[in-house]
Amino acid sequence: MTVRIRRVTTTRSGGVSASPFESFNLGDHVGDDPDAVAANRARLAARIGLSADHVVWMNQVHGVHVEVVDAPRSRPVDDTDALVTSTPGLALAVITADCVPVLLADARAGVIGAAHAGRVGAAGGVVLRTVEAMVAAGANAPDISVLLGPAVSGPNYEVPEQMAADVEARLPGSRTTTPGGTPGLDLRAGIARQLVGAGITAIDIDPRCTVEDPALFSHRRDAPTGRLASLVWME
Repeated sequence: MTVRIRRVTTTRSGGVSASPFESFNLGDHVGDDPDAVAANRARLAARIGLSADHVVWMNQVHGVHVEVVDAPRSRPVDDTDALVTSTPGLALAVITADCVPVLLADARAGVIGAAHAGRVGAAGGVVLRTVEAMVAAGANAPDISVLLGPAVSGPNYEVPEQMAADVEARLPGSRTTTPGGTPGLDLRAGIARQLVGAGITAIDIDPRCTVEDPALFSHRRDAPTGRLASLVWME
């Protein structure tokens, strides 16, 4: 049996948050009015046809912990940067504002995953840990499809030389050079290469750069600012 996979990424429009979080901020840790964030999250759930407790959120910490969830939740999963489920109708949410949202799915096995892959987590292996958790839940790696959502692009992610070298050593393919000739990081390129090495070839990369696109939140461009949400679920 094959399930239908749904993936969604929000923009910054369509919510109720005030400046500098205007208006569809989904992050509850950035200084926005908690009532506004709750209203935005409820609005998102309604728009994708799910009840609020069927969208599973994380309190992300730039780590590598993966949590398997199998039921609706009224509170976020603490200290977690990736989620896996085999439960249809349960949406897994990642919040970002430059980091890479990674949405994974094996439609044949009925297993999905979502990972928050910033520089630290991506280099630490959070994406491969998510794949491993999916395989443990019944997925087959070659059957997994992946969407790498909007994130800061290599030309706009300038970093010190030592940081670029360190990330490249742990996430080969991520190092790049900015238009100014300085060291940079393209995390999505590194993650895609890592996934191919794990036997996954169905990889789509959203071309949007959060720094360049004013319709998206970007911490590097606008801090303080809000957060986007990227979700995956099965129908």
